[in-house]
Amino acid sequence: MRSGPSGPPGSPEDVGALGALDALGQPMTLTEPFAVLGRLEEFRPPSGGSASDGSATAGDGKETSGPVDRRRLEDALRASENRFRAAFVDAGIGMALVDRDDLIIEANPALAEMLGRTVPELMRMHIHQLMDVEERARHLYRQLVRGERDRVRLEKRLRHRQGHAVWTNITVSLIRDSTGEPLYTLAMVEDVSEARRLGDRLHYQSMHDPLTGLPNRALFFDRLADACAESDQRIGLCYLDLDGFQAVNDTLGHPIGDELLVAVARRLERRLSPRGHLVARVGGDEFAVLVPRSAGAEELTALAAEVVEILGAPYDLAGQRVAATASVGVVERPVSGTSATELVKDADATLCWAKSDGRSRWALYDPERIASQMTRQVLATTMLPALERDEFLLEYQPLVELASGRIQGVEALVRWRHPEFGRLAPDRFIQIAEETGAIVPLGHWVLETACRQARGWLDRFPDAQLLVSVNLAARQFRDSDMVADVAEVLGRTRLPARLLQLELTESAVMGPAGRPVEALHALDAMGVRIAIDDFGTGYSNLAYLSRLPVHVLKLAKSFVEGLREDAEECAGARDAVDEKIVTALVRLAHVLGITVTAEGVEGAGQAERLRLTGCDTAQGWHFGKAVPADQIDLLLSH
Repeated sequence: MRSGPSGPPGSPEDVGALGALDALGQPMTLTEPFAVLGRLEEFRPPSGGSASDGSATAGDGKETSGPVDRRRLEDALRASENRFRAAFVDAGIGMALVDRDDLIIEANPALAEMLGRTVPELMRMHIHQLMDVEERARHLYRQLVRGERDRVRLEKRLRHRQGHAVWTNITVSLIRDSTGEPLYTLAMVEDVSEARRLGDRLHYQSMHDPLTGLPNRALFFDRLADACAESDQRIGLCYLDLDGFQAVNDTLGHPIGDELLVAVARRLERRLSPRGHLVARVGGDEFAVLVPRSAGAEELTALAAEVVEILGAPYDLAGQRVAATASVGVVERPVSGTSATELVKDADATLCWAKSDGRSRWALYDPERIASQMTRQVLATTMLPALERDEFLLEYQPLVELASGRIQGVEALVRWRHPEFGRLAPDRFIQIAEETGAIVPLGHWVLETACRQARGWLDRFPDAQLLVSVNLAARQFRDSDMVADVAEVLGRTRLPARLLQLELTESAVMGPAGRPVEALHALDAMGVRIAIDDFGTGYSNLAYLSRLPVHVLKLAKSFVEGLREDAEECAGARDAVDEKIVTALVRLAHVLGITVTAEGVEGAGQAERLRLTGCDTAQGWHFGKAVPADQIDLLLSH
């Protein structure tokens, strides 16, 4: 193969384009053709000496065989070129020689087969007919052609004759002439299409959910990051999951559950993907709908309502009709000032709102509500450390006998002196304590502190026989041995059991029989008084109540409010009904041997009307707000 102008046999131009053997049979690079001439010098006759028969005469008169050795060298060079040509033609990878005008001047059969062409077709073809050259690749190749590089490696997509892409790894090497100037480039082309397809499949699998085929969490976050990069746009996100999906798995089996997920994915994809929205499965039964460049909250809430509707229709799965609904959390805002992490966090929180509000509905992100949740989280996190730092305190509200006006007892009410949020009433943190389980150590502290204080009053004012009423939560019965705890506290504080009253809500006492009921009987046997708080707002099952060791019913404030003096002027018929209900409840309680306490008494007229109904005791602002223990001392000393 000639890669440059041919010259007479033995001339430098006759050296093979891509390699040769020197006179000693050693390999020689393409930049070395002219080095052969140096080896020929030893065979040349001295200047001025020649022989007519073509032989040379040495200084001693002996003949040399220079022309013979020269022919031997030429034969070696041709043999080397033939070996290279054979290697070029038979190579398993594609190879081509390209001139400085980017024209193919030599190509081997492997390259032709790779591209669905013949070798003659490739000859003199411009390389741009086989590929699209990006700017970076063009820049590197120009550097190579100018001699600034010796080699370039690229991954390129070549065009097959039939139009499909052939992915290749190409190594392009520079071939220089005898003076070191760039002459040609040699391209070695390896077909990596199969590896590329395998890589594409693996990448697709890494970015898509194998069950539904939807984009998975990884791809969702990639697209979310892209959308968040457009700082001058708005963005919307619907986060949703199926209500009661676990019940489907538990009752109908996981295969049906999987079919349900696939059916949900198809409904969402068919309806929303054509609009340019990204529908992704982000885990379990959770899906996300990303709306880049949203038009406003109205668009997203309409979309959420549509999702609730389309997913609420029944599903026919494996011959069974399955009902399922979805709850959706909606976030829509300007991209500027937010992040992908904040969007997902807020959408997930809003989804929880939709579920807590009743399920099968959507909820829109509300900054005030999220701030309240954050406050709850702070309180939940700091509650136990606050107990160790003595941030809680007790105040006591008087319980007064309506007939005599005497203070019969006090209710212990816990307060939290929070360093950040200030003084917090029980309604700000008790429910959080119950949810987190902190109610058990907190409740134990309240019980012991109140009993110790009651013992102090007993020591200082023995005639008062002041009882202390302490609120208990159902979780305290479930998560601790309440009977043992009370016995231990009474023993440690030396408070008589008859001066301790424990208050529970109706829902805690009136539910199915179990540990709380057994504990109540044990506490009653110890002599502790049991009171039902907020009676009338829960089960209100008097027949069940008759079988429980209950000593006091505390009427819910809603009944007492109707007996206010201002209520008498404006409520009329409702006032009369409330008074009849209170009267009936008092009489029924007395029949069962239970006393009645009214909560929330705010005026003298209200107190008098309650007294006339037969109500035994009352508490409220009319008799006194909750105050520190030393102020109760003042009341007892008068």
